Amino acid sequence: MVAAVLDRGVLVSDVFQEVDEEVRRDSLLRLWKRYQYVVAAAAVLIVAGSGAYSYWRYHDQQQRDAEGVKYAAALDQARAGKYAEAADALTALAGDAHAGRAVLARFEAAALRARAGDETAAIAAYDAIAKDGSVDPLYRDLATVLWGLQALDTSDAQPIIDRMAAITDAKNPWHSSAIEVTAIAHLKAGDRAAARTDYQKLADDLAAPQGMRARAAEMVAALAA
Repeated sequence: MVAAVLDRGVLVSDVFQEVDEEVRRDSLLRLWKRYQYVVAAAAVLIVAGSGAYSYWRYHDQQQRDAEGVKYAAALDQARAGKYAEAADALTALAGDAHAGRAVLARFEAAALRARAGDETAAIAAYDAIAKDGSVDPLYRDLATVLWGLQALDTSDAQPIIDRMAAITDAKNPWHSSAIEVTAIAHLKAGDRAAARTDYQKLADDLAAPQGMRARAAEMVAALAA
C-alpha cells in the first residue's frame, strides 16, 4: 500500500493529514448537530438584546427631549409672571423626569412658590428636598440652606440655627451661605454677640464670595457700634 501511495506521488504524511481533517470535520458536524439550537438561541438573544438596547436608548432620548420641552414651557410661564402655574407644571414634571432634571425642577418649583407669595409651600418644598434620601447630599444641603433662608420670617430661629450647624463646616461648598443664614437667625433670636461672631467668621472667609464678605464686614461694624 505504501508503494502504491508512493507510486502516485503522494506522501504518507499527506494521507494522515487528510484523514485527520476528515475526523475533525466529522467531529465538528456532530458538535453542530448537538448544539445548533443552543447556538441559534444565543444568536437570537444577542440580536434581540442589541435591538432592545437600541430601542431603550431611542425611547430614553425621546423622553428626555419631551422633558426638556415641558421644562422650557414652564419657564416661559414663569417669565410671563404665572408663577403658581409654572410651579405646578414643574412639580408635575419632577414626578416623572430623570433624576437630574427632576431635582432641578423641584428647586425651580420651590423658588416659584416663594415668588408667588406662597411661603408655606416654598418652605415645605425645600424641606422635602432636604429630607429626601434619594437626592445627592450636595443638593440636600443646598435645599437646607434655602429652607432656612425662606423660613427666617415665619419660623423660630433655633431650629434654623440647629439645621445650619451641619453645613457651616468649611469643607461644605455651601458653608458661607449657611453661616450667613445662621447669623440672621441669631439676630432674629436677639443674640447680637453670636451674630457678630458669625459675620466676622464670614468676613474672614477667603473662600466666600466677595459680595458676601463685604456684606458681613458691614454687619460686623454695625453690630460693634
